[in-house]
Amino acid sequence: MSMLTPPGMGGKYRITGDKYPRMRPHRRRGRLFVVVVACGAALGVAGWGTLQLIDVFTGSGGTASAAGSNASCAVKSAKASPSASASPAALPKPAQITVNVLNATTRSGLAKTTADELEKRGFKIGEVGNASKQYDKKVGGTGILLGPAASLNTSLPVLATQLTGAERRTDAARKGAEVDLIIGDEFKALSTQADAAKALTALTAPKPTASASTKKGC
Repeated sequence: MSMLTPPGMGGKYRITGDKYPRMRPHRRRGRLFVVVVACGAALGVAGWGTLQLIDVFTGSGGTASAAGSNASCAVKSAKASPSASASPAALPKPAQITVNVLNATTRSGLAKTTADELEKRGFKIGEVGNASKQYDKKVGGTGILLGPAASLNTSLPVLATQLTGAERRTDAARKGAEVDLIIGDEFKALSTQADAAKALTALTAPKPTASASTKKGC
């Protein structure tokens, strides 16, 4: 009788050999455990995703959106108002501008009467007479305002307030600060003194900055 056989038992109940019988767990229980673990992991991931969506649509998402909006507004404001503290370019006064009045039409006397009117409005008058061959009887509009390159954003805009629709030109080779008013075929008269004064005021008034409108939008 083997030592593995309990006392009092023999026959068909006798255990022979010198090894214990192997005990194996049921395979179905192992598979069930794996399934349970997998389901728990899936439910955990789904719950975490739900919480993230709730945060986005309720609390922290709104805060992040507001912060992003404020940052965007700050960038726009910085781009829109770089010149908020800069003053507009100083324009010369009429008394600082010398104008040559030249007639390019076939009508006589226009240069003289126009020069007299400009002088009354505070401009200095230089040469008064007929236009050169380059422009004589070749100016179809109301007139041409001609000056050196430096006059494009200084003297010419001021003189343009006196004659609506006049073309502005510059000559890089021209020296000095004088400007020409060349009278064209469609010229009838200078702008009224009231309209010219209003245009001059609008030209010299400081322009509003873009920062105010940007802040409203934000």
